[in-house]
Amino acid sequence: MTTQTRTVVFEEVRSLPVHKRDAEIVERKGVGHPDFIIDSICEASSVKLSKYYMERFNRILHHNLDKGLLVGGRAAPRFGGGELLEPILIVVAGRATTRINNADSNEEIPVGEMILEAGRNFIRENFRFLDPDRHVIFDYKVKPGSVDLVAVVESPDVVPLANDTSFGVGFAPFTPLEKLVLMVERTINSKEFKSRIKESGEDCKVMGLRLGSKVNLTVADGIVSHLTYDLDHYVNVKEEIADAIADLAAKFVSEYEVTVNVNAADRIFPGQPERSTVYLTVTGTSAEQGDDGNAGRGNRASGLITPFRYMSMEATAGKNPVSHVGKIYNVLAFKTAARIYESTDAFEEVYVKLLSQIGRRIDQPLSVTVNYIPARAVRSGDVYEVNSIVNEELDNITKVTADILDGKVTLF
Repeated sequence: MTTQTRTVVFEEVRSLPVHKRDAEIVERKGVGHPDFIIDSICEASSVKLSKYYMERFNRILHHNLDKGLLVGGRAAPRFGGGELLEPILIVVAGRATTRINNADSNEEIPVGEMILEAGRNFIRENFRFLDPDRHVIFDYKVKPGSVDLVAVVESPDVVPLANDTSFGVGFAPFTPLEKLVLMVERTINSKEFKSRIKESGEDCKVMGLRLGSKVNLTVADGIVSHLTYDLDHYVNVKEEIADAIADLAAKFVSEYEVTVNVNAADRIFPGQPERSTVYLTVTGTSAEQGDDGNAGRGNRASGLITPFRYMSMEATAGKNPVSHVGKIYNVLAFKTAARIYESTDAFEEVYVKLLSQIGRRIDQPLSVTVNYIPARAVRSGDVYEVNSIVNEELDNITKVTADILDGKVTLF
């Protein structure tokens, strides 16, 4: 199927839709998970730097701050108290334009200051008990980019050139389990939930398993130690969290039988706190002790980890939002898949796969593939609609940059 400039491979997938299969697994790492923290700080650093470039030079200059590491600290939580013994270390690494030296300007760009400020702001805005000044050490390792990549990114072309050979994948619609897992984490980390169950920590991971019509949700929640006074209190908090999740699931996926397990690794001996082992945290995150984080190891561009789906393993966080297709194509693939699915009743599932080639215009992918599972016989009008949507989205691909900077899209 050919248009003036692009070829779209439109191909049926002979498979059951995910929600009709016997088994399904979905995972979501929440706001306080170490992988989510480092993704967020890499992304916040890129956004801050991009806006600075725009304000000072009227364009976003070359940068990729997509290599990040969180090294967990050391803590001593205890019922009714606890302290952080060793701080968390967060390091953002990558490449960036650190100096402008030409006829119009000779300026050092404060890349490091912006990374540090972005990191502290993220912690301050998303955690109640993790202090970015006392509990976290921030560092950065950023050097100028290679000459060839800088030339690609900062090309004067109206449409940017891809600075990598990579691909993006998106799908639609989400299954009921995918929606549920996403909703559970976002609910637990909402202000309303924290005001109601204040002992619940920000480090919340949700693993959903569906076998037929039975769903098991395994939820890890780093209960805050200084708000939890004894073992009985801890057990009550766990039950409150489990009941709240079960109530949410009953309203949202009434067709499934849902069981909820909170902090499944606990070993509780009633009346014997000295023998019991439970998931307590001083700061609300396992990053304080026992868990580290790495950029790109967390949620995909869907906001989930979905092993039953086609996925790209690209880390979206921290990549420049102008020409890095590892970021832009994943965003665009999800947007395009959703539009295709919503435009017709022809499909049960839609997958969009976009492949770039380094140095090629980002609106001219090397390949575009649309896979689908039909809901009915696919007609020529459906094919025309798919082609039109793909081409329209690619024609407007530069708008993705503004959506990313404005926080209008899901990246992880």
